[in-house]
Amino acid sequence: MKKDKTETPAKRIQILSLRLVREGSILYQTRKISSPKDAVGIGQQFLEDADREQVIVCCLDTKNQPLSISVVSMGILNSSLIHPREIFKTAILTNAASLILYHNHPSGETEPSTEDINITKRIKEAGVLMSIELIDHIIIGSEGRYLSLKEEGLL
Repeated sequence: MKKDKTETPAKRIQILSLRLVREGSILYQTRKISSPKDAVGIGQQFLEDADREQVIVCCLDTKNQPLSISVVSMGILNSSLIHPREIFKTAILTNAASLILYHNHPSGETEPSTEDINITKRIKEAGVLMSIELIDHIIIGSEGRYLSLKEEGLL
């Protein structure tokens, strides 16, 4: 049998495995997150003094206990690019039941932008599809100030 010279060569497929790497840990006195007030301390530890906008996600188990914290975006002075796939990557790998999204405003103000509200809605919708609930999106300001989009009715 003759080989056709125009035959397409076989495609090589990579075989992969995924592993989470623990970079450290923190102690957090509130074992169960029941309110934005319970949750805000986690975000403040990471974001309150940051000089540029950052986004972190805290993954929670079925009892609303924190499982992991992950930086999902490091932006510039006043913006940070985020996409739902980056938000849910850690949540899926840690078998999270829900998550809390945090980001800071280096200006110290906590008023949400239109972009903040729109991306929150997209992330909430994506979470519904994956059965990973977005419990809250908290904006961290300066001097202990914060804003919970859930408390403001924007979630």
